[in-house]
Amino acid sequence: MKSVGWLIALGSIGAPQMALARQPIKLDTQMFVERTSTDINGRARRILQSADRAGSGDQLILVVNWRNEGSRPVRNLAVTNAVPRGAQPDLTDPAMQVSVDGGAHWGRLADLWLPTALGGTRRAVPADVTHVRWTVPDEISPGENGRLTYRATVR
Repeated sequence: MKSVGWLIALGSIGAPQMALARQPIKLDTQMFVERTSTDINGRARRILQSADRAGSGDQLILVVNWRNEGSRPVRNLAVTNAVPRGAQPDLTDPAMQVSVDGGAHWGRLADLWLPTALGGTRRAVPADVTHVRWTVPDEISPGENGRLTYRATVR
């Protein structure tokens, strides 16, 4: 299992860094490669393996488990993940927001633009995504936990 660094933001999106550090959310993140093999009866089987040796074209499964270890409820949990270097996330989840500029701006990919070397702009493409984010709108009670997952393809 390979750990992936996650940034967590609580409260409003523009919350000061000091407020973020006091929140009691624990994250455990793992990354796997999904492989397909054929069993003895000729049926396809999906196997999750360590992502230590992921290669071009491999499907990654990224899993983040979160838990409120504090004594008070948490609202508007935002879980942000830097996309692993060389990977392109699957953007089909309608709840997922993306950034193409290191997390400075967020939205759906179709709404994001990047500057060009000649001073113009161009529409962002999936290979430009640097970060993904989900917001957990429900109140998270003390001791409550949950899981977010997404797929990415190694380029």
